Amino acid sequence: MTYEQSLIAAILMSTILLFIWGKYRHDIVAALSLGACVLTGLVSSEQAFVGFGHPAVITVAAVLVISDVMRRCGVVDMLAQALMPYTANLLAHIFLLTAVVTLASSFMNNVGALALMLPVAIATCSKHDRSPAMMLMPLAFGSILGGMTTAIGTPPNIIIAMMRSEVSGEPFNMFDFTPVGLTVAVAGVLFIGFIGWGLIPKARLSRSAPDRLFAIGDYLTEVIVGENSDLVGKSADAIKGLEQAHIEVVGIAHRASETMSMKRYQLLKAGDILILQADPTEIQHLLDNNDLELITSADKKFLELTRGNLTLVEGVIKRGSVLEGRDVPFLRRRSNSSLALVGLAREGRRVQRRLRRQAFRAGDILLLQGAADNVEEQLSELGMVPLAERQLSLGEPKKVAIALTIFALAVTLGVMKILPLAIVFLLAVMVYVLLEMIPVRNLYDAIDWPVIILLAALIPVGKALENTGLTALAANQLLNLTAGLPIYIIIGLLLIMTMLLSDVINNAATAVVMAPLAYSLSLGLNVNPDPLFMTVAIGASCAFLTPIGHQSNTLVMGPGGYQFSDYWRMGLPLDLLIVLIAVPMILLVWPL
Repeated sequence: MTYEQSLIAAILMSTILLFIWGKYRHDIVAALSLGACVLTGLVSSEQAFVGFGHPAVITVAAVLVISDVMRRCGVVDMLAQALMPYTANLLAHIFLLTAVVTLASSFMNNVGALALMLPVAIATCSKHDRSPAMMLMPLAFGSILGGMTTAIGTPPNIIIAMMRSEVSGEPFNMFDFTPVGLTVAVAGVLFIGFIGWGLIPKARLSRSAPDRLFAIGDYLTEVIVGENSDLVGKSADAIKGLEQAHIEVVGIAHRASETMSMKRYQLLKAGDILILQADPTEIQHLLDNNDLELITSADKKFLELTRGNLTLVEGVIKRGSVLEGRDVPFLRRRSNSSLALVGLAREGRRVQRRLRRQAFRAGDILLLQGAADNVEEQLSELGMVPLAERQLSLGEPKKVAIALTIFALAVTLGVMKILPLAIVFLLAVMVYVLLEMIPVRNLYDAIDWPVIILLAALIPVGKALENTGLTALAANQLLNLTAGLPIYIIIGLLLIMTMLLSDVINNAATAVVMAPLAYSLSLGLNVNPDPLFMTVAIGASCAFLTPIGHQSNTLVMGPGGYQFSDYWRMGLPLDLLIVLIAVPMILLVWPL
């Protein structure tokens, strides 16, 4: 191994370890990796920022904006509403919602598709008295599976398509991923519906467990007993409408005290703060019928900024959000006092500490109050995914038709190779803007900038892996270890390696690291690189073993009440199934 190879290997290993550690966000880690390569001369200063102009980066950004347009127009909501009457049967419920999110994530960002379907899943579970945990992990896995089926379904596919262009001069087409990806996705959905959901621990599936799960509607909220309230000197049983609205008093506190358990016959005093587990739609009735006041993190500046133009919005904290590990005062400072925390739901646990004493975590669902005209933009800046409204918004049929027509036209132009995918999707975004289907001020809100920075920073690093000959060296080592073995075993090992890496680092980063290795491996085997590229594309999307491998997994951890170890129970057999199906399909569709 040469000095340069040792250097890039050390940088790559350090980068992977930092990804696994998770202390720093993935875009920061990628930028550090690029900086190290520039300082050591492995990447020239002229080439340091070529990633920002790479077609894969432009395509990912454009697809994220298109996904936001689809959400605003209510495309997925319309489909979900049509399927609502067919969810009475348990298997039909799981199959239908998983299939919808799988289909949606084939053509839009899979995290966006999941965020749209999450409230639908919760609402239908509540309607049929089923645990949300029964549905949410299948929903997350379905969103990941759907991303495998097209060139725009997930960043790894976009990256692989563009890297193939660098090798052969021609990228993979929009639906080149479909024969293998669709087969894997269908098999995955069937597995989830018939077997997978049953592998979730029974403690999560039982609504009557001692630590029963939060539905999205069951938030920790706080109200204060007024000075002249009729409730002073009475027990909590005197609160009107408490039982009918299924609101539970889980604790009591004073302004400067810790939360205590509420005794059944404890008498209320003026200034007592009641910690409630409640649906926000029921809280107003409680306030109207009793002399109680809702406590939020709002201050005088909040009231001045919002001027009464208020709305409630639910959002999930993404992994890497600026809110992770932070508290209410930080939220107030970061939003310049324009957002107020009303409630919090976390991992199905009965949270009893005061809201102001909570440290936010990835997967927490926050109920926030803010100005209606810019609250979604604020959520994006905070690293949160807004959940769709509880009552399904069908959207305007005319807008839905226009949005789908523009998207279909863009796809057609790309498939027919009239224009590159990056160009056609960029043009589609411009048309949406001209038709005012997305406000100009919200144009960049949907773009996941950490992912864009990650890709732009790692593309030159990936090129350094090739230029130093490290990928060729690693490929030769792999060839030596597998000498004499059939090609399907080698492809299977490459697939498993990629899967395992994707479970601990970002899937886009996995594709950037593994694609050059796959190409070098194809040269050593003297075979067509396409099947090996496809292997990496499938493997990079298979982040089913941990909640940190994919944002979809992180997003359902809180509302589903899952633990870290729950994911591999359904994810491991799903991975094994994918290996058994994907390897022969890759060799069948993409001959060596």
